[in-house]
Amino acid sequence: MTRDGAAPPAVRIYDSFRRQKVPLETVEPGAVSMYLCGPTTYDAAHIGHAYSAICFDVIRRSLMWLGYRVRFVRNVTDVDDKIIARANQTGEPALALSARYAEDYNRDMACFGVLPPDVEPLVSTHIADIVALIERLIARGMAYEAGGDVYFQVDRFPAYGRLSGQSIDELRSGARVEVDERKRAAVDFALWKAAKPGEPSWSAPWGAGRPGWHIECSAMVARHLGEVFDIHGGGKDLIFPHHENEIAQSQGAFGEGTFARHWAHNGFLNLAGEKMSKSLGNVFSCPQVASAAGPEAMRMFVVSHHYRSPVNFEVSSEDGRAVFRDLEAADRRLDYFYTTLRRLGDVAAAGGAASADDGEGEVVPEAKLLVPAAIEALTDDFNTPVVVAALGEAARAANKLLDEGKGIAKAVRRRSLARLGRDLRDVASGALGLLAGEPAPFLELRRERLAARRGIDVDEVERLLGERAQARADRDFARADALRDTLQGWGVEVLDTPRGADWRVAE
Repeated sequence: MTRDGAAPPAVRIYDSFRRQKVPLETVEPGAVSMYLCGPTTYDAAHIGHAYSAICFDVIRRSLMWLGYRVRFVRNVTDVDDKIIARANQTGEPALALSARYAEDYNRDMACFGVLPPDVEPLVSTHIADIVALIERLIARGMAYEAGGDVYFQVDRFPAYGRLSGQSIDELRSGARVEVDERKRAAVDFALWKAAKPGEPSWSAPWGAGRPGWHIECSAMVARHLGEVFDIHGGGKDLIFPHHENEIAQSQGAFGEGTFARHWAHNGFLNLAGEKMSKSLGNVFSCPQVASAAGPEAMRMFVVSHHYRSPVNFEVSSEDGRAVFRDLEAADRRLDYFYTTLRRLGDVAAAGGAASADDGEGEVVPEAKLLVPAAIEALTDDFNTPVVVAALGEAARAANKLLDEGKGIAKAVRRRSLARLGRDLRDVASGALGLLAGEPAPFLELRRERLAARRGIDVDEVERLLGERAQARADRDFARADALRDTLQGWGVEVLDTPRGADWRVAE
């Protein structure tokens, strides 16, 4: 339910399966069940992983902000060829290595404001579910055992290829020559792999081994969301073969019409026009990006683009360090919003907008626009760039009222500022996961980061500001002006606020 007790508004979502925007139809009215393919934890996460995680975190937050109850499941693949290969290289047990990287992944995502999932299933703790699902597929004639391996027989599922837009004949003709002659067809894929030396394995009716990659998600979805759920998410690179195979497995086991009602895929994060991936070596770590411009800048960068759009990430080199121009631009935008919120807080603290005033009653027209604009944009396939633009308009309206406000009754101005401040926080934090912190710590950390980059001595700036304050108190305005000029020459902008003198790095 929404804040006023009404049913949440209707949402339209771009369904990758139907290749068009459609009404979001949920199994349970007012509730959304979501599954997101999580990380394969064999190495540190990079910002391509963070980009996808933030995209779906925003979809989740938006639905919650609109009034939906959301159950969000994101798995961890802790049994996989890449994990085993890395563990054999390092001599670390595969599950221990995976657990370490999974912990790092969750820490990195939390740094970017990604909410933890309601359920985070592991492959290693769902082996019984996976074996039971494979048994069901074998019993239904959809899978077969071959020398301890088990394969899904693709030609038993005529609808195979509908998600990716490929037919079985096209896939068969384009398949590479297979070295495994136990498979009945080159397009068949592994559900279970027979045990090999140096690999983790579990018992099964057809022999010891471990799950293939695709079967895990079908089993976890059935366990935690049921045979039918609402939204399946992931990057576009997972459409084929992973998501295609998930559909075949789940519908092969439970029947047509089961599994995800809607498919949502985020666009690629590209670097110099190429998809960012470890295999290409064009990746940047999450801590590297978070420290460059602050973690919230990455989130602002993501929501400034539509989740389905491919996004080019601009990186250059300066004095031997990577410079993230897009993140710096996002950081400046955050600075504007947090500065606006600080100004609103200063006025409220000074009695200009009573803290008890929630903004209800007569307000200027501009103070009424943000929430309806956000609802309209988010119900149209989670169009976050439009929401960011609406936040900007609201902040500009607030600053205009703070700077001018002539001809407006004091009570109307007070309520308008209260409404704008409340709605800025509500929309940005609730729907986008932004502006959740207090302005002062954000602005101070940003100032310190910029000062360090410019070689500005913070302690020396504070010392001169203290001298300037004393000069002003002594009414030695010539001395005060000279100190201001000195600071300006260092690239420091002095700000005289209701709280006293403050400063920022000029940009």
